[in-house]
Amino acid sequence: MTTAYRTHDVAVRGGHLRVAEWAPEQPPVATVLAVHGITASHLAWTWLADALPQVRILAPDLRGRGRSNALPGPFGLAAHAADLVDVLEAFDLPSAVVVGHSMGGFVAATLAHQRPDLVAGLLLVDGGLPLPLPDGVGQDEAGEAAARLLGPAAERLTRSFPDHSAYREFWAAHPAFVGEWSERLERYIDYDLDGDRPATLPQAMLTDAAQLYGGPDYRAVLQALPEGTVFLSAPRGLLDEEPGLYPESTVAQWSSRFRGLSVRGVGGVNHYTIVMSDQGVAAVCESLGDLLRLPVGHR
Repeated sequence: MTTAYRTHDVAVRGGHLRVAEWAPEQPPVATVLAVHGITASHLAWTWLADALPQVRILAPDLRGRGRSNALPGPFGLAAHAADLVDVLEAFDLPSAVVVGHSMGGFVAATLAHQRPDLVAGLLLVDGGLPLPLPDGVGQDEAGEAAARLLGPAAERLTRSFPDHSAYREFWAAHPAFVGEWSERLERYIDYDLDGDRPATLPQAMLTDAAQLYGGPDYRAVLQALPEGTVFLSAPRGLLDEEPGLYPESTVAQWSSRFRGLSVRGVGGVNHYTIVMSDQGVAAVCESLGDLLRLPVGHR
């Protein structure tokens, strides 16, 4: 099945949001709204689009990232969720199944809280549940704690790179992608370099990162998770280390509090490759197939 890739600029607060669309030539069997992570772009979903050619995938560059990095603040989960409302309205969609990876999971969950009528199903991929704060770190220091957690992904935002070759070399040394290099990953990396700087705005990253540890406002989001929400957990983290971003104890804590949450472990992947590898995306497709009620042959 042939899939066409195109991009659109959707009017949002302060300007336009870049939105990618992968769509089959025939009418799609369903539409998925895919929300990327904290310093990523829509091209993190290339693996998913290749694996589900019969499904239309809509994937924005979030405010402050990719080709949406000229948009002004304020940033934050609520701001991103409001942008997603504009995306769904621009495509005249009454609702969609929403998948969010990493910070995108928090944004997707916030959308489900703000506009439950727009979310037909929710898939959280190694994100969306509050992260445990490091010992001795207060909520007011959460942004800096998250930047340290992100490691090279955050550190690169302070650097400049003379060309795409130098930027590829930076990513080639990242432990999360050892043995995972591919043409798709190169396209993702090349797109991320805007001039001589990574496309993500550092202030957008810091503002959003501070909200990944939860807090009073996010409790209401968790309490409003739709019945049947699926959480996929990677056993390894951002540097391919164990445990992953969500230790088993953290996942168990949240799943025990929200009975409508279905938790599924994905073996052999890290926080990146759970969406940026064929192995990881196979698990994502399986869960999306359940939410979309696709026949097994269409997953």
